[in-house]
Amino acid sequence: MNLELLVHGVGGTTPEEMLGDPRIERVTGDSTAAVYRRTDDVDAEARPQDYRDKPVAEAYSWCNLTSGNGARALWLILLPFMVANLAHWMRPTVRGHSSALRVRLHGALVRLVALSLTVLLVAAACEVALDLMAWQCAGSSACAAERSWLGFMAQGPSGGGGWWSQPGRRLALAAAIPAVLTVLLWWLSHRTWAAYESQRPLRREMNEYDAESMERPALCMPGFWYGKRLVARLRAAHTAAGFLTVAAALAAATTRYDRKPGGSTGLDVLGWVIEVLVVACAVWVLYVVCRRGRKESEPDDALDKVTVRVLPGITVAVLLLAVLHAAWSRPDWVSAGGELPGDETFGVLAVGQGLLVAALGVLGIMLHRELPVERTALKGLGASAVAMLACALGGVMSGGVTQRVGDWLDGPGTPGAGNGLIEGPPVLLTWQSSTIPVLLGVLLLLVVWFLLRLGRRSREMTDDVERGYPNSLPDPSRSRRIASVVARAALTDSASWVVGVVAASTLLLGGAAVLGTWMTGEVPGRAADGMPAFIDGFADVAQALGSWLIGLAFVLFITWGRRAYRDASARRTIGILWDVGTFWPRAAHPFAPPCYAERAVPDLAWRMATWTDQTGGRLVISGHSQGSVLAAAAVWHLEPDTRRQVALLTYGSPLERLYGRWFPAYFGPRQLRDLHHEVDCWRNLWRLTDPIGGPVRPAGGDPHKDAPGVDRGPLLDPLEYGRTVEHPLPAPILGHGEYQADPVFDEERDRLLLRLRSREPALGCAPEESAGPGAPAGVGGGVPRQGGQGEDTRARPEAGSGSE
Repeated sequence: MNLELLVHGVGGTTPEEMLGDPRIERVTGDSTAAVYRRTDDVDAEARPQDYRDKPVAEAYSWCNLTSGNGARALWLILLPFMVANLAHWMRPTVRGHSSALRVRLHGALVRLVALSLTVLLVAAACEVALDLMAWQCAGSSACAAERSWLGFMAQGPSGGGGWWSQPGRRLALAAAIPAVLTVLLWWLSHRTWAAYESQRPLRREMNEYDAESMERPALCMPGFWYGKRLVARLRAAHTAAGFLTVAAALAAATTRYDRKPGGSTGLDVLGWVIEVLVVACAVWVLYVVCRRGRKESEPDDALDKVTVRVLPGITVAVLLLAVLHAAWSRPDWVSAGGELPGDETFGVLAVGQGLLVAALGVLGIMLHRELPVERTALKGLGASAVAMLACALGGVMSGGVTQRVGDWLDGPGTPGAGNGLIEGPPVLLTWQSSTIPVLLGVLLLLVVWFLLRLGRRSREMTDDVERGYPNSLPDPSRSRRIASVVARAALTDSASWVVGVVAASTLLLGGAAVLGTWMTGEVPGRAADGMPAFIDGFADVAQALGSWLIGLAFVLFITWGRRAYRDASARRTIGILWDVGTFWPRAAHPFAPPCYAERAVPDLAWRMATWTDQTGGRLVISGHSQGSVLAAAAVWHLEPDTRRQVALLTYGSPLERLYGRWFPAYFGPRQLRDLHHEVDCWRNLWRLTDPIGGPVRPAGGDPHKDAPGVDRGPLLDPLEYGRTVEHPLPAPILGHGEYQADPVFDEERDRLLLRLRSREPALGCAPEESAGPGAPAGVGGGVPRQGGQGEDTRARPEAGSGSE
């Protein structure tokens, strides 16, 4: 008896669509992730004679893991954390134990970047609540008069007012907002761990080869998809960092006043105690974050109870002490204009993040040069570039909320220009927002360059398309359209350089913003006063446009999140982002959206292992797009005896094109070659028109020179060039979808099942050469195929003649 287990890709294809039948039933799983069958196939095991010539079809649906209920809308605030977590997995590949120290250092640097993002988010909440609202607006009679809800803590003309009017008490009350945000982040992390990542993986005993060799692919390790200890430890550290940020913001303001002449000695001593406690706890947090990373040789389910339970509790106590200290009566204290003391935090964070990203880049280059892997994205700089983008996203979110709230509180004035009700956000945030128009200009130049390149490549490939359909009448418009689709799909291979240029521009512009702030102490528009008219005008335009753009980004972000909360279709669209970004476990940031693969991979491995064990049948796991990555990871976790009963069919697969290039330590040529050798039979289908999928290149080189039996392609797309008797309407260009519509799909699946039934030695399952459906190469025998960095390499004549 044979079983075909279908795994969908991004976008959440429904089980009904995968099975081609509206009548389905759930055979195992729950409302979040489950396996479905057609109603007619539910009792297939009791009727094996009815399935001698066809496999039983099952569909594994995991889309609700990323786009289920409305709470997923809250994940949008976690976007920078998700991107930082991706950077952890992008390190270059290493050779054995020789680079173990540098691998640990790489992980520690990424975890420090992730920690800085948590501090940045909480610091932005402190800026809004403590500085803009409690210090500046409530301290200004004009601003407080415009905002009646702040009237109960408004400061009188000469410092008088109600009980809450003293600056310290206003700050103590406002500290509840960032403290609640920290608790919310902790709660989301704890809740999502219990709902998604607490699934125990299939128990796979480590043999001697596994235990003693680092050459074993990491995804084979029993503990790769279960890291409770690390997540719990990092969650405690980041929660403590959030509370310490709030405590430090309070202490910075109160102690500065207490140390002025005439201040209270007792309060000054208590302020010193709070600051010492904050520093001591911060050192503890850094120790916890840097001490150790993941343990994958076995499920890491132990807990560091002292860290997990004591560290957050102590920092809560420090925060409460800082609140009491701030709320102590200081009748003479007046918040007389200006920003809240201690707002240098953003400058320190910006410099620290820049140094960490630079160190990560240097380390990535060193690791890549030690063991170069062809087609690695950015030659080892992928992790540092993505970490820089995470910092940029964090800066846009923090700057957007502060600028928007500042504009709202300031009425008709312009924050930072000295003509409004309040002073506005820190100068650095205004400088950072002013760099956004410049960065958009760089992106515009990249877009123009890509459009020119796209047009040139489309024209070059038009004739090749027509030669790919020798028995059809030429149609120039049809050829141009097909060539344009192929050219657009090939742009994916140049995405790494776009990321690199944007990351480098962000780093340089961020450094310029820090220097401009420290050298002038003024917002760009005022700092440029007296300079040549062009510079002065450009600074004014950049400041105004940047403030508007970052405010617009914040509004769009809120609107997007609100729509996702109410609308399931919008939530499913946003879920595509999580489908791609949350495949990897939370190894760097515990507040990142949960890793759905820690639920999906054990689900698939358990299903394959139990079904083959109970029935003795053969199974083809069929994965499309992101589903092919889940399928490959699940097959890696099977025992050797089970793998001999399992075949792998992937199509539209990003295993090498995206994962192999961006995550070479986990999906590089050696790992894919290992999977090829361990799986009894594996076939991969791909098209030139597919912007996501491509060949898996298990030998690490040209797909046409790889070991036989894996890649078949490029497949013909569209299947027909013009109108025929069998196809009177124009055949669509399928691109990344509808691989099952190609006759090659059924042909290859049937060959896999036949190969499993024959139980021949696992040598790759290369079928006999055939000129069957899909034999023409790609969209034409001479169409340029996708290559590294978008090179224009010509397809070989044998490209589609069967096995690669």
